[in-house]
Amino acid sequence: MWVTPFREARQPIGRLKVLISGASIAGPALALWLAKYGSDVTVVERWPELRTGGQLVDLRGVSREALRRMGVDTQVRAERESNFGLSFVDGQGRTKGALRADQFGGDGPVAEIEILRGTLSRVLHDQSRDGVDYRFGDRITSTRDDGTKVHVEFASAPAETFDVAVGADGLHSELRETLFGPESNHLHHLGTYISFWTARNHIGLKDWTVAYSEPGRTIGMRSILGNTKAMAFFSFRAGQPSYDWRDTDAQVRIVKARASGMGWEAAALLSQLDTAPDFYFDTCSQVRLPKWSAGRIGLLGDSAYSASPLSGHGATIATVGAYVLAGELAGTPGDITGAFTRYERKLRPWIGQIQRSAPDSGKTMTPQTAYGIAFRNSLVRLASHMPGKELLIRSQINRSNAFTLDDYSRHLVAA
Repeated sequence: MWVTPFREARQPIGRLKVLISGASIAGPALALWLAKYGSDVTVVERWPELRTGGQLVDLRGVSREALRRMGVDTQVRAERESNFGLSFVDGQGRTKGALRADQFGGDGPVAEIEILRGTLSRVLHDQSRDGVDYRFGDRITSTRDDGTKVHVEFASAPAETFDVAVGADGLHSELRETLFGPESNHLHHLGTYISFWTARNHIGLKDWTVAYSEPGRTIGMRSILGNTKAMAFFSFRAGQPSYDWRDTDAQVRIVKARASGMGWEAAALLSQLDTAPDFYFDTCSQVRLPKWSAGRIGLLGDSAYSASPLSGHGATIATVGAYVLAGELAGTPGDITGAFTRYERKLRPWIGQIQRSAPDSGKTMTPQTAYGIAFRNSLVRLASHMPGKELLIRSQINRSNAFTLDDYSRHLVAA
């Protein structure tokens, strides 16, 4: 148990020069830790500036300890979005089942720490930027690992060499594709699509989430930003994707078409799609790779082991993964491949558990039939009275906490 100032203790043996691709959550978390350990860190991000929008993410179980050790726990908790529970409603807005956050010890369907993705990204960026070189509006175009250095070419900046390169560039990672081939070989679609966008809180939600389902599709909203706004969400069940993930206009059309004619508040939420500043749409897919690294180039977070939004653990495994990778790299700066091997060996069993739990969440959130919707709502109504409730809760809590953080504090360096 320890909390770190930015720098303390001894100087490192050697100073690693590290390149990280991606400035969302995993990238800045890794950068923050590596800077604490005395590395020379560059983060390249293809977007022209830090993206501060985006959906809500959960921080569960062991990730909360990782945040505490990082020194950002207090700020993250101060900027989290308050949420006391979730209701499933019918077309007239009548509650058919509800779950309270306090039923699940902070690690159930409603997490103790829910925070906007962009807010968490900003916190990590702000904490690390004094010790990290952030380069926005650029991207890696090629890499070559000669066994001693990684030679990198960029779209805009001059070519440069690094001791190690890490892809933290998300589900559609370009660096992963250069290492292991087309994403179609590694993305496993779970049968659910999901979309988020900021909307008006026109029904006056207060620290609560509401969802409405019709067979094969669910739409809902959750109050955010002190209840002044809502995060709208829409999910539907369908087969393999056949759209360009870079084409936002096409994605908006897909959401409109798939949600067309839905009851409850769907029309009001969909009417705001065209003006939403932070529209997001993608498949709920997992990344499954035989290895998370090749030589001196490795992958982190969704790039390496996306569990999909259905897992509720995306930000959790990203922050924990960053903690472990940074510690292993700092421990053996002269053995990069060994560090990547230990990082994967330690994390893969736990992440495998989380990935295996995700597909059932899609079936629960978006049932395929009217009977399935009624059955889910009945289970939710009975949840607090079910004899097996404690076992269900314990299973979720155990999964979120089924990883032990090693102590890497010996690698911290003096200013």
